[in-house]
Amino acid sequence: MFRKFFSNLFLPDQSYLLMLLALGVFTGGVLSCSNPSDTFGQADYGQNFKSAWAQDKFWDDGLAEVAIYEAQRVVYNKSRQFEYTLITVKEDFNKAFNVKTDDYQRKDLFPVMKVNEFARIPTDNYPYHYLTSLFFKRENPLILYKLTSSSQEWCGTTFKAINQIGNFFNYQFNSYWDNQGTGELKLKKLALFEDQLPYTLRSLKFAENLKFSAPVYELQQTSKATPPQLYQAQFKVSRSSDSKFASGAWLVTVQLNPDKQSQYWFDTQYPHALLRQKSYDGRTLELKSIRRYAYWQH
Repeated sequence: MFRKFFSNLFLPDQSYLLMLLALGVFTGGVLSCSNPSDTFGQADYGQNFKSAWAQDKFWDDGLAEVAIYEAQRVVYNKSRQFEYTLITVKEDFNKAFNVKTDDYQRKDLFPVMKVNEFARIPTDNYPYHYLTSLFFKRENPLILYKLTSSSQEWCGTTFKAINQIGNFFNYQFNSYWDNQGTGELKLKKLALFEDQLPYTLRSLKFAENLKFSAPVYELQQTSKATPPQLYQAQFKVSRSSDSKFASGAWLVTVQLNPDKQSQYWFDTQYPHALLRQKSYDGRTLELKSIRRYAYWQH
């Protein structure tokens, strides 16, 4: 019953598929777009973002941006303090395996931006570990290309994989929770994810009193694998009045619904690093350090 319910809820109905066939976007059994950047222009909120934000030579030095934050998150009804790591780096994927390539002579390479979000959260009995990896086509900082997210703690492990397939997201999960287990869903709408906002909002065309709305799926960095709730979020940009930011900061307020508001502070200078975050569920980030280096070298 559980699987049938989700199938009816998320899979496109027959009439919609027929329409896609008529438009010629359903080919070879896989949904595809003629141009990866087309998706950027199709979103009516896309005009508020810089599609070329990640094309800057700043990202071509072979190094990663590693930002460390003092963080808080509520676990077992108590706010826990920990360090949160946010890594941003350019990589080359190959089409054959859809992962970072080891062979740079291949003919099927394309550049992506990888964003890793890592947390080790201590609790009274055992720690929680989260690692979320987000990937974006370099020419499109707006629409998620691929996401994997895993959680590990003493009760079990959960893994999620979300991939853009044409005009849909394919959502696969493997969870230790009852009524979840293993499954796969089709998310009908290409939208933003809460997890990507620390990256995607850096590409905004920052301006005082900029306002727009955009669909946003709820946070995936959790141990649960329930169908993602979709919000029609309201975005507002303003200058921060916080004197702590000597060079100034942009404040982006995201209202998911009347009871869920999150705020993000970004540096006014490119590449607009995330300086602070306060979320509706008690998650907070405060930038502690940021530097560029090859963290994978020992």
